[in-house]
Amino acid sequence: MEVSAEDSPVAVAGLEHWFGQGEARKQALFDVNLRLVRGTLTVLVGPSGSGKTTVLTLIGALRAIQKGSVHLLGRELARAHADELVRRRREIGFIFQAHNLHDSLTAEQNVRLGIEVHGAAATARGREAARHLLDHLGLATRVDYLPANLSGGQKQRVAVARALVGNPPVVLADEPTAALDREAGLHVVQLLKRLGTERGTTTLMVTHDPRILDLADRIVRMEDGRIVAEGSIQ
Repeated sequence: MEVSAEDSPVAVAGLEHWFGQGEARKQALFDVNLRLVRGTLTVLVGPSGSGKTTVLTLIGALRAIQKGSVHLLGRELARAHADELVRRRREIGFIFQAHNLHDSLTAEQNVRLGIEVHGAAATARGREAARHLLDHLGLATRVDYLPANLSGGQKQRVAVARALVGNPPVVLADEPTAALDREAGLHVVQLLKRLGTERGTTTLMVTHDPRILDLADRIVRMEDGRIVAEGSIQ
């Protein structure tokens, strides 16, 4: 399968996945096909257990691909070596429902981790970039706070800033607004939309949040490990 990273930063074909071993082995994904257009926000919806997060982790090189093809930024992930998968993960911005902040680091320091993986040149501007994003997300007065002194919603916004600070070409987000109130959640999704327009950032978001569906360029619905419906809402 020939895939242009410029046109389709993410291209999935015939993706299938199983969990468990022996008699307990259960198929979780069935022939999933999905292409994301550069600069767009695609929302993946469906009931719990439908396979949404499994798709996200396979695209993000967090699980080994058992069957099918995943092209991420023009590179095939199936059968890729471990060091290649690490390099691909470093090109992605991850936002997960569990914010996974380092308890001993301040909000700013946690965000800077998202840019320091790109090397010394990026590190030099890490402080300025981190503070800019935290300010934009309403956390200008919390940059020096440890996670223990932040609310759940504030921690999630720090996690969002950490994912975006390195200007990744692809963002994978699993329930990024679950811990946020309506205003904060809309602000985060609007930021992702603007990054798509201004920088070509491509976002795939798993959500159960109906408040943000109107902002999606495309909605894809999954049930029982299959894509059952999709389309633009524009």
